[in-house]
Amino acid sequence: MYSQIAANKRRSSVIILGFLIFVGVMAWFLSRYFNNNNSFYYILAGGLVYAIIAYFMASRLALAVNGAKEIAKKDNPRLWRIIENLSITDGLPMPRVFIIDDPAPNAFATGNRPDKAIVCATTGLLEVMDDTELQGVFAHELGHVKNYDIRVSMVVFALVAVVALLTDIIIRFTWFGVGGRRRDNEGQAGAIILLVGIVAAVLAPIIATLIQLAISRQREYLADATGALTTRYPEGLISALEKIDRTGSALNKQNTATAHFFFANPLKGHSITNLFSTHPPIKDRIARLRNIETHA
Repeated sequence: MYSQIAANKRRSSVIILGFLIFVGVMAWFLSRYFNNNNSFYYILAGGLVYAIIAYFMASRLALAVNGAKEIAKKDNPRLWRIIENLSITDGLPMPRVFIIDDPAPNAFATGNRPDKAIVCATTGLLEVMDDTELQGVFAHELGHVKNYDIRVSMVVFALVAVVALLTDIIIRFTWFGVGGRRRDNEGQAGAIILLVGIVAAVLAPIIATLIQLAISRQREYLADATGALTTRYPEGLISALEKIDRTGSALNKQNTATAHFFFANPLKGHSITNLFSTHPPIKDRIARLRNIETHA
């Protein structure tokens, strides 16, 4: 189990480093190609401010858009007891507990640090899972809290925001810049400049999205491994995943902005859309957990 956690942390670090390099390459391209460094840095600063605001608003957004309601211990003693026991086992403060009124079995955790953590379950999850399975699900979610996955997600979000801004700059500078420098870039040279700008604008957000998804998927594998380590019983989490694989996990309220928070993919869609899912295939998660179980 420990080796699985360490391996996933290394993979996530490598992917984030790759993302930083990718943003750096875009920045270099703009600063060198368009020779407009001052405007570029101003926009980078604007993107940073936007990312910081989003970082501190993410938890509220996730709760609000999914209709989550906070509960006390008396409202659902079973759920409260399971989360409280897991928190003690992990050495974490007791998080705030929320419930979403939705028949799909799912859950999520959010919060930018352990003492501000929030965990949430759907009514469907509470109905279909037994205590061992529910323990496996929330050991996974508290694994996200313990591993500071939300901070990693927000770092990636900030980088995606910067990529979006740089893409917009590329489009504007290419379209309007070519016209403004027409005397220097007549004919074929001007067409090449326009083509390079269009290709960069199209590819940049696609590459950024794929890197973001790769990081999110690695964090899910890491949380699975952490949850299995906490309970010392991977079979509980495996059983929960198998139930969700059979019943589906898509919520009635569809929201792509908060999809990466959830235990399983809350969005509807199959085939090609799975390529852009923030969650790895459930069967792959089960296979990795069985491998952990074998080598435990």
